Amino acid sequence: METQEAVTQIATNWNSIAAGLAIGLGAMGPGLGIGILAGKAMEAIGRNPEAAPKIQTAMILAIAFAEAIAIYALVVALIIKFV
Repeated sequence: METQEAVTQIATNWNSIAAGLAIGLGAMGPGLGIGILAGKAMEAIGRNPEAAPKIQTAMILAIAFAEAIAIYALVVALIIKFV
């Protein structure tokens, strides 16, 4: 009986590590992408202030898509942890 409990505990530990890696690595890409995107948008607005509304609209849309990828990573992490 003790062996079964030990196996269950080890599996739970690995699930926690896998969930942490899933959200950690899954959020790194969108985080970097959003940072680069915002930086380039600010450069573009600095060079051409008249185009600020168009640039800002495109930037917000791209940020939303990048953030969706991080949300998918969160869902995968929750599935790994609780299923």
